[in-house]
Amino acid sequence: MVQPQHRIKNKEAKHNMLTSAQIAAIAAKALSDKKAKDVKVLRTEEQTVLADYFVICNGTSSTHIKALVDEVDKQLSEAGEPPIRREGLRSDIWVLMDFGCVIVHVFTDEARKFYDIERLWSDAEVVDVSSLPSP
Repeated sequence: MVQPQHRIKNKEAKHNMLTSAQIAAIAAKALSDKKAKDVKVLRTEEQTVLADYFVICNGTSSTHIKALVDEVDKQLSEAGEPPIRREGLRSDIWVLMDFGCVIVHVFTDEARKFYDIERLWSDAEVVDVSSLPSP
């Protein structure tokens, strides 16, 4: 049986957790701050159980892509939301960062056109980044 004091700690821990919208906002801002191109946020919670939001952008080179991914990782880790996993770092064309309720996609221009995530998820709402809540 869980003691009442432990329940209070869990409630406090949940209270400090970021919402999926806040995670998406931090990711989008981190990408913009590092000069990512064409940053878009899609609200996907009505279309899939995979994630509530996709944050999508382009980097201009493999070095830029790495810098973008590192900045998102840094900003969200400092906010208490480190990525669950990162995929594609060695490919240099598409890196996916999974934050559970938010997935960040960082592409080269060519890869973004080829995979066309926005077309695949065209039913998702495109969200104005400035409308997302800050933490």
